[in-house]
Amino acid sequence: MEAKELEHAIEAILFAAGEPVGVERLCLALELDRLTVDKLCKEMADRYSYERRGIRLLRLENSYQLCSAPEFAPRIRKAFESRRPPRLSQPALEVLAVIAYSQTATRAYVDQVRGVDSSYTISLLLERDLIEECGRLAVPGRPIQYRTTQTFLRSFGLSSLEDLPELPSAPPEEGQLTREIQAAVERLKAEEAVPDVTEEEVEAAARALARTEEESGA
Repeated sequence: MEAKELEHAIEAILFAAGEPVGVERLCLALELDRLTVDKLCKEMADRYSYERRGIRLLRLENSYQLCSAPEFAPRIRKAFESRRPPRLSQPALEVLAVIAYSQTATRAYVDQVRGVDSSYTISLLLERDLIEECGRLAVPGRPIQYRTTQTFLRSFGLSSLEDLPELPSAPPEEGQLTREIQAAVERLKAEEAVPDVTEEEVEAAARALARTEEESGA
């Protein structure tokens, strides 16, 4: 196949999947090496962005996925107003923030950081596929450990966990951490996953992250 035909094949595969597709699966389907597939996907992503197309091609660690362009989020929300999912609550944002920066975390650890029981909130995040179970801690009781998912990366516009903003040493009241979380939440809202997140929720998530940093340093 010529390069243009290969790109069309990648586009068709990703569109049909509707979810992240591993690069190795693309290599197998197209009978290409990984370097070539990565090169083709990068060129496609750059072209979609340059041409201001209605779709974007995202890289999520070792996978690729098609998604809508964030600048069209208002029109997408208007078109699917009746399908808008429940808003992500303040406790959910806090728990998600703690797990995202801990990688991995048990429910007991999340409870310790937040100071309240997080069982229901963790169940909610599991249902939304923002976190997942990833084994058990080798201590008495064998508590379940949790980590974020590819859905989390896609929703926050991240290619990998390395793209998470660093926790600043300044307290969240000074604004830096809150701004970082605000930017992430805006990207999440653009993906329609968390509409109508308030500034109070953003600040609460920032406080949760600051407490996580203190716990890590203790």
